[in-house]
Amino acid sequence: MEISVLLFATLKDIAGQNRLTVTLDTTEATVNDVRAALIAQYPHGADNFKAAVASLNEEFAFGAEPVTAGDHVAFFPPVSGGSGVDSPALPEHYAVTPDPVDHDAIVASITTPAVGAVCFFSGMVRGSTTRDGHLPQVEELHYEAYESMAVAKMKQVAAEIRTRFPGVVGIAIVQRIGRLKVGENTVLIACSSGHRDSGCFEAARYGIDRLKEIVPVWKQEIAADHQTWIEGAYTPTKGDRADRP
Repeated sequence: MEISVLLFATLKDIAGQNRLTVTLDTTEATVNDVRAALIAQYPHGADNFKAAVASLNEEFAFGAEPVTAGDHVAFFPPVSGGSGVDSPALPEHYAVTPDPVDHDAIVASITTPAVGAVCFFSGMVRGSTTRDGHLPQVEELHYEAYESMAVAKMKQVAAEIRTRFPGVVGIAIVQRIGRLKVGENTVLIACSSGHRDSGCFEAARYGIDRLKEIVPVWKQEIAADHQTWIEGAYTPTKGDRADRP
């Protein structure tokens, strides 16, 4: 059986391609079988593939879950860290885009007559840092996303926000991709509510923290003479699936 596989970030570099076909000597394959075949094909990246997160048809996948021909299988490192509207009363906006973020347009997209407050989190490209595992000086960042799954998981984040912060009216989640220079905006979470004490501050904080855990986006730090992918420390569990019990 042949399985088409997508690879992202570090794994893409190891394989030298982001899309490949894995041939399995079975008609009853599992996610584990696909992972093992990749390790056998790229033994120099065995540790990376063992630690990789798997997805099946754009949802997190685990171990013995069955895989069939035609499924969308992807492997990627832990994430580093389109638009739609559910209803006029509870507007939502999602985007994975190379374009600069228009903050005024975002405010307009999640504002209704019931809104009196909007809280933003806006991430930026930082030029220098002392954090372990990062380049001390960066000229730009390269962001990559599993775009269709990223939008699906953004919608999951929004649903979680609504469960935890029922006073929130509008939600916007935007992730930029491509090469971004120091000082440019990289990601935005915006939440609107009737009043500033109705949860919009807390919801925006929850949104960016959750995005860094489950939305499949990675960044590559680029300096004058070096570049490196930054991988996260959070590994999704079955509880992070949108269809969890």
